[in-house]
Amino acid sequence: MKKAGEEILGQMYAFEDKKGRPICLIPEVTAIIQELYKSDWEKTRPKPLRLFYVSRCYRYERPQAGRYREFWQFGVELLGNKQGDAAEIKDILRGCLDLFPTVEYNLRDSVRRGLDYYVEDGFEVECPCLGAQKQIAGGGRYDCGIGFAIGLDRLLLAAKA
Repeated sequence: MKKAGEEILGQMYAFEDKKGRPICLIPEVTAIIQELYKSDWEKTRPKPLRLFYVSRCYRYERPQAGRYREFWQFGVELLGNKQGDAAEIKDILRGCLDLFPTVEYNLRDSVRRGLDYYVEDGFEVECPCLGAQKQIAGGGRYDCGIGFAIGLDRLLLAAKA
């Protein structure tokens, strides 16, 4: 989780279990996927590797509308293609969001993301109806591929708005 960035590291629920071993509740998935890819999948799986996940995540932050300590994240990763295919990953993202026809969103390119694993500017999706917590998805290119994650809780808020 070293690549998650200072903001994420500061919000992690990290503690010791009953045997004194350090453990952490999962704060986000992309960094974990990258570690798995580099330690095993890169050698054992055909490339490019396309995968998706749905995970419950936890961050110790100040709860407010659209920002929770426990939240659901859906993500898609395209790994093992050094060039990565930004057009493909953005098409998949748009396809996922278009399943919610009432959600109006803006896809912003060339966004500086606050996570250390990105190797260039990324992209974000905003829903203006959500106010200050309007970002519902984000992604970009990293060392072993490209991907995105959608905050499902915020997406559902936008669908209700």
